[in-house]
Amino acid sequence: METPTTLDFCGVLSESRKIMKAHSRHFLALSVLFLLPISFSMVAFRTLLLSITKSEPQQPESLLRYTHNQQQQKPITLQFLFLSLLYAFTILILSLCATGTITYSVYHGFFGRPVKFVSAIKSLSNSLLRLFTTVLSAQIIVISVYVFVGLVVFVVIKGIEVLGFEISYSSLYINIAYVIGSVVLGLGFLYLQVNWSLAFVIVTVEASWGFDPLMRSTYLVKGMRGVSLALMLFFGGIMCLILGLIWNLEVGSGIWRGVLFVIQTVVASACLMVLLLHSLATNTVLYMYCKALHGELAVEIAEEFARDYVSLPFDEEKVPHVVSVIQP
Repeated sequence: METPTTLDFCGVLSESRKIMKAHSRHFLALSVLFLLPISFSMVAFRTLLLSITKSEPQQPESLLRYTHNQQQQKPITLQFLFLSLLYAFTILILSLCATGTITYSVYHGFFGRPVKFVSAIKSLSNSLLRLFTTVLSAQIIVISVYVFVGLVVFVVIKGIEVLGFEISYSSLYINIAYVIGSVVLGLGFLYLQVNWSLAFVIVTVEASWGFDPLMRSTYLVKGMRGVSLALMLFFGGIMCLILGLIWNLEVGSGIWRGVLFVIQTVVASACLMVLLLHSLATNTVLYMYCKALHGELAVEIAEEFARDYVSLPFDEEKVPHVVSVIQP
């Protein structure tokens, strides 16, 4: 029996690239429609925030540069809160639309099915509300965890004070405990993110919603958590690096300031758009690989294609061979 191709970080990236290359115009259209506004807002977010909260208007050239200018802060108004909520809601809807359509397209492209723009948009009628409820479910869990931890810390502190001990919140030990607690909470949140990395794919493909996709994702990602974490750190790290450079980048002087500002905005937005696209695509491919490792993909292929031959990313042989290889 032949040894199956390793389902690792590079394999997921390679297969997702092949699928997007085969339908490049389709994914470009979806990216421009949903991901480009998100990437542009990420680039311009800091400047928009500064322009609203600072009492003196910023120069256009400073849109992509962090400033330490200590200007007087404007008081937070209802208009500011409304615009912030509207902005956050718009980005959320665009993100869910991008997730639903791109996941749908990559999933069908994985099996070599026709990938059509109209069909991808229509798929949102079935997945958008489910994606939204799943986001709410995940937030409920995260908030509940933080509230529980906060209550535990509060009870511990009050218990120490009741026993007659005095707590100095500026002491070295308190600061160390604060740092350790923050690191533990951060790692716990990262662990949840890794376990839930396939949740949105499951919502789109399996038509589930709420807490079920979160539990299903935790089960499927077993054995591939390292790959999921690597993908998350890879794309997240590059995007943070780009944003850090753009926000702190000093543009030229004189007439070139405006030109360089436009160029760096366009380039940064395009790079972030491509990274977001690849992140969503690799997540869908990772879902397929996880199903294969759990012996579920072969059953799905057999039901749909019967005895037809299928070229799989992790095995170029026919389906019966794949079944014999990936069964645990």
